[in-house]
Amino acid sequence: MQQHLVFVYGTLRHGEVNHEYLANSQCLGTFDTKPEYTLYDLGDYPGLVEGHNTIAGEVYVIDDATLAQLDILEEVPIEYRREQIETRYGDAWIYLYQEPHELQHEIASGDWLQRSRR
Repeated sequence: MQQHLVFVYGTLRHGEVNHEYLANSQCLGTFDTKPEYTLYDLGDYPGLVEGHNTIAGEVYVIDDATLAQLDILEEVPIEYRREQIETRYGDAWIYLYQEPHELQHEIASGDWLQRSRR
């Protein structure tokens, strides 16, 4: 079984509602992306698109089965698409949002955990 790295920035982060998907995965640590993205609050979860902000998140080591579960959760290739980014831990998968007409509430800090509660 192959191992992958995944960068998570929203509901999959430690302490968040979907973190259970990563319960059996190793967290390598926190990571901030290059300033190439913009994070939006979609209510129950975030949407990440190309932009000019640094995004805060965590990098995990996952197996094929977990990656397949994450693709289902993220509705790949409909709602999100998966790309690779460079992290200090190696190349990691990142999920990018594909429905830009839904984007209204930017999270200026780039950190889902620091969003203002509405």
